[in-house]
Amino acid sequence: MDLPPEELQFLTLTDILKESTSIPKQSPKTFYFITLTLIFPLSFAILAHSLFTHPLLSQIDTSASPSSSQWTKLLAFQFFYLIFLFAFSLLSTAAVVFTVASLYTSKPVSFSSTVAAIPSVFKRLFITYLWVTLTMVIYNVVFLGFLVLLMVAIDTENAALLVFSIVVIFALFLVVHVYITALWHLASVVSVLEPVYGFAAMKKSYELLKGRTRMAALLVFGYLLICGLINGVFGSVVVHGGFEYGVLARIMVGGFLVGLLVIVNLVGLMVQSVFYYVCKSYHHQGIDKSALYDHLGGYLGEYVPLKSSIQMENLDV
Repeated sequence: MDLPPEELQFLTLTDILKESTSIPKQSPKTFYFITLTLIFPLSFAILAHSLFTHPLLSQIDTSASPSSSQWTKLLAFQFFYLIFLFAFSLLSTAAVVFTVASLYTSKPVSFSSTVAAIPSVFKRLFITYLWVTLTMVIYNVVFLGFLVLLMVAIDTENAALLVFSIVVIFALFLVVHVYITALWHLASVVSVLEPVYGFAAMKKSYELLKGRTRMAALLVFGYLLICGLINGVFGSVVVHGGFEYGVLARIMVGGFLVGLLVIVNLVGLMVQSVFYYVCKSYHHQGIDKSALYDHLGGYLGEYVPLKSSIQMENLDV
């Protein structure tokens, strides 16, 4: 990013997307390998997941008495899928955030240096992810509790009121889900670029989102909507379209959708990095590039006394 820090706060959604998509041009080889080794497997797994679970679910659904082996296969596949998804999601985040920050500080960047930094970055992201997961579990339990109480409290004969109440609760659930997702994405960047992680990173993320919550919500909602549409088309054409579409057509559509999801995920990771700098600029928190440079070097085993904070108020960079 070549924009002066004081101008970042004025970036619109279009500007953020334009700035994010221009970042790979600064180190195309590094982003090529990151995309090929991390983001492509992640995107492929997200879409291909239904190709493997659909036959298993069909067998269980058509069987009068599903065997324990069928359930074991399904549960085992789901377990390993979630582990793979979790690992590659964190790895992709660590690689992209570290690379973008290195370019921002004019630190020499390469795929090997990014890979070398990932283990240390991964630990911090993992702890932050655990806190986010705990938050999501709590709000899901609260949501289900409200839903159960609603169905018990409202007379089931009053269908209109029941449906309206459920729609309102689901709308509130979606709003909270989008906000927590935005909080998580920003906290992930904070965990990499600042000497805080876990609950402290979530708290910092909450503070940075103030004044930029609507922009963050639009970015997250747009990302989730695009991913949902891609998954929907993949499911209807590739997974369930065996009789309506030929094999070649399904392969071509599937390959196109995987490539599209790869682009969406890559841009999404770069957007969350750029958005971090936008939030810092909005709150008039400059970033000491020398301190950030040293902080990033610490992930590569370069001994530097980590400064208490890389945030410098009203600092000219």
